Amino acid sequence: MPRILPAIAVTSLLAAGAAGLLQSCASSGGEPSAAAHPAPAKVDPPTLTDEKPRDYPGVHNVVAYHDGFYSGSVPEGDAGFDTLERMGIKTIISVDGAVPEVEEARARGIRYVHLPIGYNGFDEERKLELVRAVHDLPGPVYIHCHHGKHRSAGAAGAIAVSLGWLTPEAAVGRMKVSGTAPNYKGLYRCAEESISLTVVEIDAAPADFPEVAPPAGLVKSMVAIDEATEHLKAIEKAGWTVPKEHPDLVPVAEAARLADLLRLLQDNARVKAKPAEFGQMLTESAAAAQSLEDALASAAPDPATLSAAFKVVTKSCTDCHAKYRD
Repeated sequence: MPRILPAIAVTSLLAAGAAGLLQSCASSGGEPSAAAHPAPAKVDPPTLTDEKPRDYPGVHNVVAYHDGFYSGSVPEGDAGFDTLERMGIKTIISVDGAVPEVEEARARGIRYVHLPIGYNGFDEERKLELVRAVHDLPGPVYIHCHHGKHRSAGAAGAIAVSLGWLTPEAAVGRMKVSGTAPNYKGLYRCAEESISLTVVEIDAAPADFPEVAPPAGLVKSMVAIDEATEHLKAIEKAGWTVPKEHPDLVPVAEAARLADLLRLLQDNARVKAKPAEFGQMLTESAAAAQSLEDALASAAPDPATLSAAFKVVTKSCTDCHAKYRD
């Protein structure tokens, strides 16, 4: 006579069988197990003892200015944003003029803040905005410009001093690790002249933290390009030094400003609507202006090399104006 199992035993057997079946499905093409999709590997961030910048996939020239506060280049595509996510970054601050890729950051749970600054440095109002953003928003924080050598380093140095994380001397030392050229005196001055701020002073700054600072229109950009070009003509006439009649002009900063204006203009909607030749001329001008900036930022800039690079910029602009503006 067959043995009849108690109901509770039958239930246990069925449950065990179901569990085994589910496990079998998971290992043979059913629902993927957790082990099949491991969490992204963490990225070790730079440290304050690093004596040179670190490069990662999609982000370059990364330097620590405090635990959880880093300066570097603009994140490049998915690789750059993935690296920042794996580094644990929660807030990105751009001091570059280009419109940030806000959606790329948001998709990874990262907040973007856009507070552009210039190559000559930045005023007290903008410094307080930057300090409050780093003070108030979730960390770790990554601050960037385009290359991560000059503007973001200057901002990071001033912020670190203002928050009491570094002395001005130590901040200047970190800027040198970032590769900030000595010619960018205004940026160094922002760190050198900063002092530790109180919470009351920090809280006096606006706390709206914009994701995007609207870029200048085409006409406004063209006016700024003409102005920077005229400044560089005066600088060239003075032998590529500060002109006596314009003691406020910093040669490398003016070249950097021109290169930035030309680079950013390539993303302007009205520019993109023009013939391809116009865009090509603009690209050539931007590359020549970048070469001029690089030469001026070097330890011993050669006047002949500087004039040759500047001639390429002005010729490209003249040719473009003759065909598309004049």
